[in-house]
Amino acid sequence: MKKISLLALLALAALPAFAAAEKSPAQKPNIIFILSDDVGLGNVHCTGGHFNTPNIDSLAQGGTRFEYAYATPLCGPTRCLFLTGRYPFRTGLISNQSAGALEDHKEIMIPTVMKKAGYATACVGKWGQLPYGPGRWGFDEVMSCKGSGRYRHEQGIEYERNGAWKKLQKGEYLPDLMHDFIVSFIEKNKAKPFFLYYPIEAIHGPILRTPDSKKDESPARLYTDNVEYMDKLVGKLIAELDRLKLRENTLVIFSGDNGTASFGVEAAKVDGKAISGHKARLLEGGSRVPLVVNWPGTTPAGKVLKDLTDFSDFFGTFAELGGAQLPQGVQIDSHSFAAQIKGEKGTPRDWVYVELGGKSYARDARYKLTNKGALLDLKNAPFEEIPVAADTADAGALAAKKKLQAVLNEHPAGDASGIVKKNKKATKAGRQQSRRGVGKSEGLR
Repeated sequence: MKKISLLALLALAALPAFAAAEKSPAQKPNIIFILSDDVGLGNVHCTGGHFNTPNIDSLAQGGTRFEYAYATPLCGPTRCLFLTGRYPFRTGLISNQSAGALEDHKEIMIPTVMKKAGYATACVGKWGQLPYGPGRWGFDEVMSCKGSGRYRHEQGIEYERNGAWKKLQKGEYLPDLMHDFIVSFIEKNKAKPFFLYYPIEAIHGPILRTPDSKKDESPARLYTDNVEYMDKLVGKLIAELDRLKLRENTLVIFSGDNGTASFGVEAAKVDGKAISGHKARLLEGGSRVPLVVNWPGTTPAGKVLKDLTDFSDFFGTFAELGGAQLPQGVQIDSHSFAAQIKGEKGTPRDWVYVELGGKSYARDARYKLTNKGALLDLKNAPFEEIPVAADTADAGALAAKKKLQAVLNEHPAGDASGIVKKNKKATKAGRQQSRRGVGKSEGLR
């Protein structure tokens, strides 16, 4: 009997330690991912741009900025990469024209994973170049519009609000309506953890006046207005978190879906200098984007990390922070950087992989190798990408090429031939289902 009692006491003593390994809802951080549109390094002041972005800069000053974050050079593949944690060649969404390749019975997106961990989920903003609607993929609440650059009544804008389609009225500014929807979502879910995906419309073209713009402003000034209004919306969101006393337990991440659009590159220089490439190009200016993480009391303030990250990594990072299980039976490419968010060393990547429309590259801290065999030295990036000739490559360059070639061998870029025609029908069907409100809460796995 004494032995049994002793064993019982030991078992009881072990219970608190076991329980501590499980995160209670109160311990799980709220997660807000702000994904700006066509915002490259030169569009944000803290990453070298000349624009006035005090609210994003404040997030960087109070948090950590990742200097080497890589997206796909176009919005559709980038968003799919983040939402699935899987590289384009695995999902089939390798370009903005291949949304029909994405099948909801084969892919699991991050909101479904977070819901199973007890999170309320919402998608507020752009849902372009992706099939069906956000509700079909696991978001509890949705306010979204199809395509890009949807702002004003004059554009004939329709938007979805929790399964119902509405027309934007005269005098309304869609980004402001979306901010109000976000505040409502947060207020309703402030007592439990929430995951908010905020694919903000700005600063995708057309570049129209903002509510703060003056009459008859020049195109250059309107572009600046849009950058500044995007930053203003970020500030308004942070102010709401403060008002609701949620800031200390909320991780806010700001990033861009690809580099600056071609019409903005002259204005969006980095430290006054032009960078290599822009949106839609597999160059630094197309795929290297701002990334700021801020979680007061947890994320080191004012830190700049040189760790490599790519957009697949958000999937595993959010799942780890929320105590969620990764999907089984599917290849996830994500490499969590949750430890770095907490100020720990973690296990940084040795390389990142970027793919678009049948072309791809892998890069490490110094070199980049394309799937066409070109080796480039990035010592002067993002301003210059220097070709390395085979007959002049030193031992370091040759070793890097061998390593990166192995990465490319394991990650074959998707075949772009005929994909537009192949997926037109599927894409059209998916959009029709979305417009009927299909999947508000159905099909969640």
